[in-house]
Amino acid sequence: KKRQKLEQKYHLIRRSLKKEISKVTLLSDKWEIYGKLQSPPRNSAPTRLHRRCFSTGRPRANYRYFGLSGHILREMVHACLLPGATRSS
Repeated sequence: KKRQKLEQKYHLIRRSLKKEISKVTLLSDKWEIYGKLQSPPRNSAPTRLHRRCFSTGRPRANYRYFGLSGHILREMVHACLLPGATRSS
C-alpha cells in the first residue's frame, strides 16, 4: 500500500519529465532531466508494484485478466463462478 501511494503521488511528475525527455534534442539537457527523474524515491516507480490476488493478496501466479491467483481461479471455475471460463481437468 505504501508503494501504491508513492506511485500515485509521483505519477504526474514522472510523466511530465518523460515528456520533456522526448521533446529535448540536446544530450546535455536530457542528462539533466534524467537526473531529475532519479530524484523521486525508488518505490514510487510503477515497475516496483506487484499485481496481487484480489481475494487472497497472493503476489505470485496471478492471472491479469481475472485479477486472481491460480488456485483461487481454479476453485472459482470449478464452482462455475466465472462465466465463460471452462475447466481443463
